[in-house]
Amino acid sequence: MWHDNETAIDYLNFGVVADACASMLKRADGAPISIGVSGGWGAGKSSLIKMVAARLHTLSEPDSSEKPDNTFVVLTFNPWLYQDFESARSALLQIVGDEIVRLAKENETIADKVDELWRRINLLRIAQLSGEAALTLTTGIPAGALGKTFNSIVNLVSSDARKTQAVEVDAEGIAAAATGLLRPSEPFSMPAHIQAFRDTLESLLDDLKVTLVIFVDDLDRCLPQTAISTLESIRLLLFIPRSAFVVAADNDFIKAAVKVHFDGAGISSDVATNYFDKLIQVPLHVPRLGLNEAKAYLALLLLEREAKAGTFTKEQFESALKLIPERLRNSWRGDTINQEFLYELVGTDETLRSLMDLAEGLASLLHRSSAVNANPRLMKRFLNTVYLREALSAPQGIKLDIAALAKWHLIERCDETLAEALAGQVHSDNDGRVEVLAEAESAAASQTRLPEPFKDNPFTRQWLDLPPALGTEDLRPLLHLSRDSGTRDFGDDNMTPDSRKLRDALKTATSGHKSLTELMNKIGPDQTELAMSKAWLSCSTSRNWKRNDEIVMLIECCKVFPEIGKKAASLLEQAPLKQVGPGIIPTLGAQPWAHEVLDRWKDLNELPKTTKNAIVNLKAKR
Repeated sequence: MWHDNETAIDYLNFGVVADACASMLKRADGAPISIGVSGGWGAGKSSLIKMVAARLHTLSEPDSSEKPDNTFVVLTFNPWLYQDFESARSALLQIVGDEIVRLAKENETIADKVDELWRRINLLRIAQLSGEAALTLTTGIPAGALGKTFNSIVNLVSSDARKTQAVEVDAEGIAAAATGLLRPSEPFSMPAHIQAFRDTLESLLDDLKVTLVIFVDDLDRCLPQTAISTLESIRLLLFIPRSAFVVAADNDFIKAAVKVHFDGAGISSDVATNYFDKLIQVPLHVPRLGLNEAKAYLALLLLEREAKAGTFTKEQFESALKLIPERLRNSWRGDTINQEFLYELVGTDETLRSLMDLAEGLASLLHRSSAVNANPRLMKRFLNTVYLREALSAPQGIKLDIAALAKWHLIERCDETLAEALAGQVHSDNDGRVEVLAEAESAAASQTRLPEPFKDNPFTRQWLDLPPALGTEDLRPLLHLSRDSGTRDFGDDNMTPDSRKLRDALKTATSGHKSLTELMNKIGPDQTELAMSKAWLSCSTSRNWKRNDEIVMLIECCKVFPEIGKKAASLLEQAPLKQVGPGIIPTLGAQPWAHEVLDRWKDLNELPKTTKNAIVNLKAKR
């Protein structure tokens, strides 16, 4: 299985973008800079910023050529982790303070500045925890909210590195606590206090000779208020020399969060966009995967699994990790990820070559499908589902190869309607084989028209061409393993031999006859109803809804057993209305069980006008 965590290993050809981003941060040379990494859910934002962070760590190595007065200190802040537990703004301030304390641990000359920074941070946190706190500290008016505020932060300012100590708060203790944070000669002014905090932090960063780079991730997983709180924290820290932010978020989410935050203000989309743009100097969009990147990604995921299983050597995998990104960087010259290149990676091993064929076939379809759109996270989840089903197959005595599992899951994921239509035709009396699927695969191979219910489009044709062919295979094992996506029942429905005989006779009957009636009377109404339903389902793909002989099986069974007319009506209801011709209406009109169905049909827009008229005329004659 493939985990859903970000990685610094480049499977997506993001290395070039990460290099450019790291270079931009380096060239800023201590000037404040903010970079926004934008992309949809699962596009690879977290992996991209992790690659950038890894490059900055390399620049800060002792043996790096980077000058000592421009060392990068990288922090990663995930506001999603603090949601519902603590304000994201307070958490970010504390993380910055903790890092400054760590960096200044052996530098006694700046100890006073560190204490001052913590005093400023704690006052900012108090001001946020209670809107009345700043007013109370300024006026001295007793307010119960302030006591609650100090209780809330009693554990936040008690370390040895923070000389400002929290105290037990009661009516007499408020003044003592306030005195520890706000000096008597220092009236509380929020603008002045914020500026003093920024000045102190700026001075410390300069003394420490570091550039603080804060990576903010998962912002688009947060509730709107948490996202806005984090952005406001960035505003507080931004544009201080030797500070930089790299913010990963979906732009559309940020716009929506801004609108929620200013609900009732009637702001436009442009205003919401500008809010984010004021914080971000350099917008960087995660590259969308093209067909070559999708092939490369799937190939590397499959080879990674084989390397862990020992069927592909570690050296071979590391070679693939090097060769594939090189190939992608030159794709603009025509160096594509093709079958020949993939075969060179794995050698002559047929099993590995079949996996490369699978990667190539899946990539094109997953890239084309709007349900997946070459999204890296969705492609990884797709493979996880396929291999999970493979793991479930062996204990149940099912033998299926990965390609067959992947082909079926692909149509489940990308065309659920077609998948359900095919699944509905799989049952024990046809040994799990779907005749219309075999016809469609043959039609796709010969470039002729596809039968119903297949949509005649490039995606469907390519799916039908994808090996292996499934039309001549028993699909019951595949569908049994896909029970997570639908209810499957392939039992024999307790059909008797005579019932099966009736079913087969009904499928070819063009009119009623004595032997058919005798067989129905022999097996009784329950088995007749079952045989009628099975015959009707088996003939669904060849029925054009124009001829009377196509509905003979319903009519003849209901003549013998009128009580199964309700079932016949429900089968008739499944008709594709656009195809129903007027020629069968008089015959149906003579059947009492069909009257309600016809009455409903005449009011539906999908029914052809000529067929509607036939129903209206028939009703007028009753």
